[in-house]
Amino acid sequence: MKLFESLHIFDYSWEQVTAANWQKYPNELSTHVVSVDILNREIDPVTNVLRTERLIACKQPIPSWLRALVGGDEFSYVREISEVDLAKKTLVMKSSNMTMSHLLLVNETVTYTPDSELPEGRTKFEQEAEITAFLSWSSICNRIEDWSVERFGQNATIGKKGFELVLNTLSQKLEQSEVLVKDVGTSILKEIDEVNDLTHELVNDVTVKTNSVLSQVQRLKGFWRN
Repeated sequence: MKLFESLHIFDYSWEQVTAANWQKYPNELSTHVVSVDILNREIDPVTNVLRTERLIACKQPIPSWLRALVGGDEFSYVREISEVDLAKKTLVMKSSNMTMSHLLLVNETVTYTPDSELPEGRTKFEQEAEITAFLSWSSICNRIEDWSVERFGQNATIGKKGFELVLNTLSQKLEQSEVLVKDVGTSILKEIDEVNDLTHELVNDVTVKTNSVLSQVQRLKGFWRN
């Protein structure tokens, strides 16, 4: 068994990262991910933890020497189970490969938590993967595991860069939305002020005319009395 570990800090809040996680694929860098399907989603009535099960399909070539040994198709499938705990602010994602798992098993755990140094503005990403090959020859197992760790590391690097692009895009859209809402709010307030000004003018005009009519009525009353 070989172990892969990675640590990264995203310069976005935990809420932003957690929301963007559901829109991570597709992105222009992680082209090996061809589809993501939600199999099940539920909320624990006791803990209020959101649990989601997804099936991820990937297309990535494998070395000819490995294909000659174990065969296999160019498509592979990964089962992922994630849990979002809003109270504790944790997102834990556990995944394992379904394709050729009897020959090569990859168990991955990813955790997103607020960065302790800047909890409101940054998110810590921790990744760990256990990679185990099951073959009769230890030398072949080692070679397969070494190749898998190398490939896993490459995909992890690309995955983080791709996620950064997604986060940046969503952040820009959020800023644009906030500007739009602000502009709309300013426009509405301006229109309200204009309506208020017109109302005040109308009230003043009506008051003046009413007073004028009352004055005329008083004069007429005086005239008839005389």
